[in-house]
Amino acid sequence: MQAKLFYLFTCFVLLAFFTPSKAQKRTGTGANEKLKSQAIQDIQGKYNEYKNIALQIWDYAEVGYKEVNSSALLQKTLTDNGFKVESGVAGIPTAFVATYGSGEPVIGILAEYDALPGLSQEATPTQKPIVGKNAGHACGHHLFGTASVAAGIELQKLISEKKLKGTVKVFGCPAEEGGSGKVYMVREGLFNNVDAVIHWHPDNENNITTTSSLANKSAKFRFHGISSHAAASPERGRSALDGVEAMNYMVNMMREHIPQETRIHYVITSGGKAPNVIPDYAEVYYYVRHPKKDEVKEIFDRVVKAANGAAQGTGTTVDYEIIGGTHDLLINNTLAETMQANLQKVGGVTYTADELSFAKQIQSTFGFQAPEVTTANTIKPLNLLAPAGGGSTDVGDVSYAVPTVGLGAATWVPGVPAHSWQAVACGGTDIGIKGLVVAAKTMALTGIDLLTNPGLIQKGREEFAKTKGNYKYEALLGDRKPALNYRD
Repeated sequence: MQAKLFYLFTCFVLLAFFTPSKAQKRTGTGANEKLKSQAIQDIQGKYNEYKNIALQIWDYAEVGYKEVNSSALLQKTLTDNGFKVESGVAGIPTAFVATYGSGEPVIGILAEYDALPGLSQEATPTQKPIVGKNAGHACGHHLFGTASVAAGIELQKLISEKKLKGTVKVFGCPAEEGGSGKVYMVREGLFNNVDAVIHWHPDNENNITTTSSLANKSAKFRFHGISSHAAASPERGRSALDGVEAMNYMVNMMREHIPQETRIHYVITSGGKAPNVIPDYAEVYYYVRHPKKDEVKEIFDRVVKAANGAAQGTGTTVDYEIIGGTHDLLINNTLAETMQANLQKVGGVTYTADELSFAKQIQSTFGFQAPEVTTANTIKPLNLLAPAGGGSTDVGDVSYAVPTVGLGAATWVPGVPAHSWQAVACGGTDIGIKGLVVAAKTMALTGIDLLTNPGLIQKGREEFAKTKGNYKYEALLGDRKPALNYRD
């Protein structure tokens, strides 16, 4: 009897000793922890290399579908590290897919690298545009693309050393800013055989993405009229600009009668050249957003009716070109919990004395109460009940094709908004590079978990199927070819 009790007690102790805790299951144990430690050290050891790549892309500052040099640099970096690169995919010259390894699982990492027009800025804490340049990386995509490539290279290294098995794919994704580059890649089926996708985005804090995005449909409305002398013979003219203004007025009245979560923005991109010449051509560029893709479709159709009515009322004609269309973002809580544990393992960003001074100077330009600078070094708690956010991203379409998980890393001084000169400035300094490294490490660690834990992938896919339901994916931008000249 005593021998039996001793045997049971021994089994219980061994079971307790070798059974991983929930935290261990999320972050990995034993060999996994060694791999993660190696990944963290490897990426940190290449800090200057990745800094040089990111700052080169920051300097290129190429807008959507024009990222020739930025894309080429990332492709060369991947090729030099053993990846096989297929460029010009989905009919987009600056898009690519870089692949290393073989077999399952297949893990994808998204990389972006487009800049924004009209936001040129030096890496200084005061507003100072770069002479001779128009665009700037106000959304940090130079950091985005470089960190994603860094994470992919680390997974490649571990696969080449026979420490991991599977396939890693880095997707070079152009024109996220309004061009919907990933939509064409999804439509082309490039994500069909991928088990999970990892992404990230520059931010002013460190967090896991549990906030959905707004679905978005955009178009350029082009009005055509009759030119004439505005003083001598105005009766002979029909102003295309009148058509644009009439459309805008009707859409603005429509705002009272649409769901309150809706966002509609426009900018007149062409309105004539001289006041005394009745313009025979005018163009207005519209975005329509809502948390639900079906609502976006319906509201956009009403905007089209407003355009047609404006044309009829002003004696002009109108046509429109769909420029972009993106889905809302499906959140995968299973993968988010795993990535949260890895982000906590990596930690946040610590500023030097000079960086603290830079940060405080930047914050003095806000015009609002800034968060504590030290929040860049903290990790935001996981919030699985977060409401939809205020922005849109073509990552949403990817999330309808494959389980997707992402994070934000503090590449900007706390409080800095995206699409600002302050974001460009931070991205050109080590403040941005440090956030890049946080993101690269976290993505690499999450990739290790996915490559070594089939159960995690299976659970992620089950949640994905449940969240997506019976919806059959259909691109909101239809069957149009990529809008390669939408920034012209």
